[in-house]
Order: sequence, then structure tokens, then C-alpha cells
Amino acid sequence: MKNSILISGITIADAINQSFVGDILIEDGKISRVAEKIDAQADSYVDAIGKNWTAFPGFIDIHIHGAAGHDTMDATPEALAGLAGALPKEGTTSFLATTMTQTDSAISAALQNIEKFQAQDGQAEMLGVHLEGPFISDKRAGAQPIEHIIEPSLTQFQNWQKLSGNQIRLLTIAPETTNGLAVIKSLTDEGIIASIGHSDATFEEVQAAVRSGASHVTHLYNQMSPFHHRNPGVVGAALVEESLTVEVIADFIHSHASSVELAFLQKGAKRLILITDAMRAKGLPPGVYDLGGQDVQVTDKDARLADGTLAGSILTMEKAVQNVQSLTGCSLNELVAMTSANAAKDLKLSNKGKIQVDLDADIAILDNSFTVQMTICKGTIAYQKECQK
Repeated sequence: MKNSILISGITIADAINQSFVGDILIEDGKISRVAEKIDAQADSYVDAIGKNWTAFPGFIDIHIHGAAGHDTMDATPEALAGLAGALPKEGTTSFLATTMTQTDSAISAALQNIEKFQAQDGQAEMLGVHLEGPFISDKRAGAQPIEHIIEPSLTQFQNWQKLSGNQIRLLTIAPETTNGLAVIKSLTDEGIIASIGHSDATFEEVQAAVRSGASHVTHLYNQMSPFHHRNPGVVGAALVEESLTVEVIADFIHSHASSVELAFLQKGAKRLILITDAMRAKGLPPGVYDLGGQDVQVTDKDARLADGTLAGSILTMEKAVQNVQSLTGCSLNELVAMTSANAAKDLKLSNKGKIQVDLDADIAILDNSFTVQMTICKGTIAYQKECQK
């Protein structure tokens, strides 16, 4: 049995209900009570009285390749464990291990490794796989190796899904490619999220993809046909199609701050998901790192291929929250929606995205500058910020 934790005097944030100051009791990895005042014995106590701390549902990063020197495509247990162990520091309690365009053998090895992985206590939970590529457009490859891009194939996908132990939850695909719409329809019929990304589709082709079941857009603005007033492209369709949920990399490098603000104003918090799209250099010093067999030059601000193409990010979810809140002045409720509740809803996770009784005790505690003070993963304190002397 896991230790019990009593958190007292903390603002409790929710995507729908009004935030309030109260207590949270955690027992055996679950939230057992939430109330204005709880009188109970616990193994550990977190006293937040007078500290202006807020308890958020733990952040869910549905698009992350790596961190702390590790990458999903390394295809080793150590890589996934390293990634899962690094994420709580930024408030992330669960994630989709994200692959990238590579050879069949490289993707297969990564998926077989994922099938065997189980996070340990104090690590972020791997919820499944985001398969980013190789069913994408060679016109919008970005940092995805163009030589490994292939036409969408349901047979190929089903083989990968079997290797993963049926853990592929989200697929990035260019709908305008041969077989694109047919694959989208087949996968969404099976409950897998089809996400439009790395795509040169027209506005009308995106509309056709939506009719086929596509419901998501991978890193809005980046590597997709741009908006033009006579040809709105993927960007225009993503902004006006109400059913589409969009990912945003809010580092203000992948997209101008005003573009991030536009996405927030147009889609609203209910249709926007903050992601990092981080690569292995996140949390490490500047230098040269690998992404999909390519050298990436990493500075203290960004990660780029030799030709200047952005190659993932070094963004943390903590920084994404700070950037978006400062930019938009959004409410705590809206931050919860964009960092966990929307992802939980799209992934059909009934046990995450809320601080409610009987749900997983995944909690990120932030101060009033939205700096992570503590992260709890399924009832285990996974990260605690050191006190400044």
C-alpha cells in the first residue's frame, strides 16, 4: 500500500467548476477526499496554508519525443524510464511516447520496447504512443527524415499496433496523401485519434478529413499549409473547424506569441492542448544532439538542424503554462483544460484530468508565478522543489 498524503489549505483548480481553497487526502494512489477541511491522519503532510499554491491535475503531454538525454526512438527500457523520471519536475504526470519518421525496423523496435515498459513509482505514466509519421507529406517534412516518409498503409499501421501491444493512441497523418482518408476512417472507427499534421492539404481536404473522422491537429502552424485569404490551408481549417482540437508549442519560437494568442482566442481553452514536442536535449546543456539519426544544434533557446529547421523543442510544460498564462491572462480553469482535461477527454481517460474522489492522485502543485513546487504521480511524491536558502 502506498503512503497517504494530506494536502491542506491549497487552491484546487478544475476545468469546469469554480476553484476553491481546501484540502486533498490521497490514499493508496487515489484521491480519497476533497473538501474545504479534512481532519485525518496521514503518512505525509503538505501544508500550503498562506502560500498561494494551486493544485492542478497533473499535466498530460501528448506530444513528447524525449528529455534528459533520452528519446523514444532509442528503443531501450532505460530511455523510457529516463523520460518518465524526468517529466515530474515540470509538472507532467503522464505522457504519450512520441515516435518519428524512420525505417520500419526502427519504428518497430521502438514500439516493441514500449509494449514492455511499465513506469515505476515516482515516474510519469506512459499512456501509450503518439505515432508521428511516417504517413506524412514530403512537402512539410520539417525535421522528419524525408527519405523515410511512406504512403499511409492500414496493413503497416496494424502491424505496428500489434507490436506496441495496441498502445498507439494517436496518429499524425497528412490526409491529402494516397490512402490518407481511408486510413483516417479506419483508425477513428477503432477509437484511435487521427491528427492532421506535417500536411500540405487544402482547406477542402482538411474538411474531407474531418468528415472521415479526424479530430486533432498536430502542432498548429508548424509544418502545414499556411493561411492565405484565398486558400486558408490547414491552418485556416484548424482555426475554423469547431470539432478540431489543436496542439500548440507555446515556446514563442515555433509560433509567434500573437499566433499562440490567436489560437487561444479562436479555439478557446476547450479546443487547445499545450504540448512540448521536446527532444532529448530538454534539461541538458547546449550542444549537438541526435534526433532521428540527424545532428541537432541545441542552444539555450531552441533546437535546429544544420539548415536551420526547428527540430523539436526544449520546452517544459511548466514554461508553456507560464507563457500562455502571461500572454492571455487565462483563468485557472482554462489552464487545467489546456494542460490535462482536454487530453484526458480526447484519450477517453476517466481517471485523469480532474482532482476528484477515486481518480488517480496525479497532482501538480504550482505557486502564484506558476512554478512547480511539487508533483505527485499516482500518490507518490515524484518531485519537490528545493527550498531556497
